[in-house]
Amino acid sequence: MPVMDHRPRSRTQGPGADEVERWTDRYFSRTKEAVGRFGDKTVTYAVFMRRPVVFTPRLMVEWLEDVARERGITVDIDLNYEEGEWVGAGEPLLYLTGSLYHLVDLETLYLQKLGAACVAAYNAYTMCVDLPQVGFLAMDARHCAGIEMEELMAYAASVGSAAARTQVGAKGFIGNASDATAHYFGQERGLGTMPHALVGYAGSTVRAAEIFVETFPDDDLTVLVDYFGREITDTLAVCQRLPDMAAAGRLSVRLDTHGGRFVEGLDPQSSYAVLERHVPLAVRRYRNETELRYLTGTGVSAAAIFHLREQLDQAGFIAVKIVASSGFNVDKCKVMADVGAPIDVIGTGSYLPENWRETYATADIVTYDGVPSVKVGREFLLRKR
Repeated sequence: MPVMDHRPRSRTQGPGADEVERWTDRYFSRTKEAVGRFGDKTVTYAVFMRRPVVFTPRLMVEWLEDVARERGITVDIDLNYEEGEWVGAGEPLLYLTGSLYHLVDLETLYLQKLGAACVAAYNAYTMCVDLPQVGFLAMDARHCAGIEMEELMAYAASVGSAAARTQVGAKGFIGNASDATAHYFGQERGLGTMPHALVGYAGSTVRAAEIFVETFPDDDLTVLVDYFGREITDTLAVCQRLPDMAAAGRLSVRLDTHGGRFVEGLDPQSSYAVLERHVPLAVRRYRNETELRYLTGTGVSAAAIFHLREQLDQAGFIAVKIVASSGFNVDKCKVMADVGAPIDVIGTGSYLPENWRETYATADIVTYDGVPSVKVGREFLLRKR
């Protein structure tokens, strides 16, 4: 069995042994009662998913270990892959062996801790591999359905990122937005400097930058520049106000323009012109409507990023970094990689699974007291050794 790296344990473990019955599927609880009456058996479960994933079992394993400890039982957890490995559709991810009486009511809860994380890790890995020179910031917390999901998604991003770092030397995810899960990225605190609310409060983008620097003088600054629809004007104004930070590479500008308008200075025609200057073949290949929107459309397009980089360089602010956010999912990252968009960091929550049905993990018993038996059609789950 592969040995997992037991880094800091999760902080939102989920229901303890005494609460499992309240949260599990009722038919599992009924089965447990029946087994308790008619006699226990030692069983082996195979756990699998119906799509390719990156294996992220740690939070599931930790929870199972905790419940087994509380119940005073032994569960053999046989992982077929190392954490962070790619797994094909339908391949058994792991086998669980132990008392049916004590395992049957745990299925609902341990599957919850596996499926979505495996898909999110796959997405994070893909994004990091496509853009290996770009740092990523996990900004998914506000899109999660509670703190358990927030931890699952942070863990998933860290696993996908580490796999990309190992395979292609990617920068990967450099941090995330909240303190509670920052340890997954080797950080003590979450990263991030200001939301749009601070810019609105300050009354100007420059004043928001000043407020941040006065409050946190030792920190680097990433300033949002789209609040007033003057992405270029306000970017240059902040750079001129903070020239030392700009020259030292301690200043970044975050482009988060929503899809309802173009970045300042652009329209469809000028967006094509920007790409023609930098990547003339980009729009001459066949593109679908989504790809064209990522290249030349409203919001944070490739053209918008090239345009901002142009303006910064022409003004002499070559050390100022660009942070891009707003809808950076796997497909958008592929397009940005294809044209070499000059992005330093991407802020994303869009590695979260989009098709929730793809996140469903499934467990089937494959042996009862050592005798192979599985429902017809699932023979592929039987151990091959």
